[in-house]
Amino acid sequence: MLKVRKYFETIGFSGVDLEKIVDAFELQSFKKNDFVVEEGKTSRYMGFVETGMFQYYVVQDGEEKTNYVSIENTFFASVLSFISETPSLENVKALVDGSISMISKTNLKMLLHEIPAFKDFYIGLLESSLCGIDGSRYDLIVLTAEQRYEKMLKNEPHFLQQIPLQHLASMLGVTPRHLSRIRGKIR
Repeated sequence: MLKVRKYFETIGFSGVDLEKIVDAFELQSFKKNDFVVEEGKTSRYMGFVETGMFQYYVVQDGEEKTNYVSIENTFFASVLSFISETPSLENVKALVDGSISMISKTNLKMLLHEIPAFKDFYIGLLESSLCGIDGSRYDLIVLTAEQRYEKMLKNEPHFLQQIPLQHLASMLGVTPRHLSRIRGKIR
């Protein structure tokens, strides 16, 4: 839980507030292919990825379709399920062994009530998530696969270095073979 502590220190939390925040999280470890969230089950936690990579995907026509990958030092949530407290429409599993500092809805509500600055942080996190989801949806409709790849290369180059090719391809809405051709043209 050192990374979650460092993250909240970096954004300005300290003292009693920092301790309350860190104490509200619980570190959970996951082995490769362990589910963090399963389709049809309600997601009861959100969290901060301490180590590893976690794939968000749906199964369509027997094939996994990756829509996102959470990496170290980012927040994790199956947003729709967690917020609405309804069964998840997606799966989230560990791509490698990893750990997430998890916070329950109960502990989250306690922090929102007790620490005004945490409420501001949480609203910002939700706004950022919504903008990211909306932007991705727009990109899939309007941009070509090459344009989506170039945008990821410019805005999120760390994804290209860390996430396996087949998951990147799925996130971009193309086959791994097509992504290889795109990468060959752009280099």
